Amino acid sequence: MTKRNILLGLASAAILLLPVLLSAQITDKNSIIAKGAKLEKLGDGFSFTEGPAVDRAGNVYFTDQPNNKIFKWSAETGKISLFTDQAGRSNGLYFDRKGNLIAAADMDNQLWSFDLVGKPTVLVKDYAGKLLNGPNDLWIAPSGAMYLTDPLYKRDYWTRNPERQQNGEYVYYLSPDRKKFYPVDEALVKPNGIIGTPDGKKLYVADIDANKTYVYNINADGSLANKKLFANMGSDGMTIDNQGNVYLTGKGVTVFDKEGQQIAQIPVPENWTANVTFGGKDRSTLFITAMGAVYGVKMKVKGVN
Repeated sequence: MTKRNILLGLASAAILLLPVLLSAQITDKNSIIAKGAKLEKLGDGFSFTEGPAVDRAGNVYFTDQPNNKIFKWSAETGKISLFTDQAGRSNGLYFDRKGNLIAAADMDNQLWSFDLVGKPTVLVKDYAGKLLNGPNDLWIAPSGAMYLTDPLYKRDYWTRNPERQQNGEYVYYLSPDRKKFYPVDEALVKPNGIIGTPDGKKLYVADIDANKTYVYNINADGSLANKKLFANMGSDGMTIDNQGNVYLTGKGVTVFDKEGQQIAQIPVPENWTANVTFGGKDRSTLFITAMGAVYGVKMKVKGVN
């Protein structure tokens, strides 16, 4: 056999092995992914996708922050349409019980609320008379209280001083009546992803620069207690399923059970996986934002937020 034929044979073998090698990267110890399900690209052509949030019908809204837009993925048709092109440079999103889309809008470092037709209202514009650093992600408890992460990622579209505005990068609490707004954890390096349990008793916060995720008990007054290390991994965005498994992002999607043990890894063919939520009519589609695209994979488990 000539050297050329040997090389061609090795190349052919590599091509045949490639799907096997890629499949081997996927782990699913607890069978939470639907049998035979594959990661599917639901849309692309964006600059950087973030902040997926699901409405009551299972539609998922997500941001294209560099382009100042929010899009809607339809659970009925799978089509993607524009919701607003005046998004306040929104990052993380979450729906409240009234159907308003709450947004971490870091164009002017504020917390916004969009109504059903995309009209925004400012909920929070500062803390102690100073701008926030850059609202990033949020979660809304069953009580209506909101928890917001405020790290500093300097943006080229800011017209204000790009340096840190607050004394640190904190997790904030906004009371259900929206009259009280203050930090509830001031000890993190760079808080980013955040999610809570559907009973409103636990909160998970990722400290992305420390490469750690913590879990807290939520007190009746909204304060946090009993902070514990949940996983030695940070995260950009996060979600949770009906078994209490927690989904962290960055290099694909990594899933931990409620005890903090890794049970699954879903590779995503992008340089960075930013955020994740459950969508679809029955909340069984894991919706993933990653770089300039959005992906989905069918799951056995379902979303609860």
